[in-house]
Amino acid sequence: MKIAIGSDHAGYEHKTKIINYLENKKHQVLDVGTNSLDSVDYPDFAHSVSEEVLLGADFGILICGSGNGIAMAANKTKGIRAAVCWNKEITLLSRQHNDANIISLGSRLISAKLALNCVNIFLKTRFESGRHLRRVKKIK
Repeated sequence: MKIAIGSDHAGYEHKTKIINYLENKKHQVLDVGTNSLDSVDYPDFAHSVSEEVLLGADFGILICGSGNGIAMAANKTKGIRAAVCWNKEITLLSRQHNDANIISLGSRLISAKLALNCVNIFLKTRFESGRHLRRVKKIK
């Protein structure tokens, strides 16, 4: 699977752990940055990951302090459905019902271990389509 990933400075450490996990699972990872703890602006990375998803990456992963700002920036891109996820249930529903194509995580709110669990669930969960497809089409 081809996965684009990006974070701001607050999400950098979680991003590093997620990349290692994904590469160990033999996924192709496109890291758009940031590459340090130096302060940066999260919209830059949200837009880069969104672009990679639209260009053909299977999914995107975004991480900032809360997960909210970076998701809001990503969701400004037509065709992107970024979901802020903080537990198993919301992660499942973001894929099953909303066909999210980007998972957004808050590094200041969830542990790296929980973030990895959410990423794993996100990548394995299929969109249920059916009645949900009609609703997802209305997002456009």
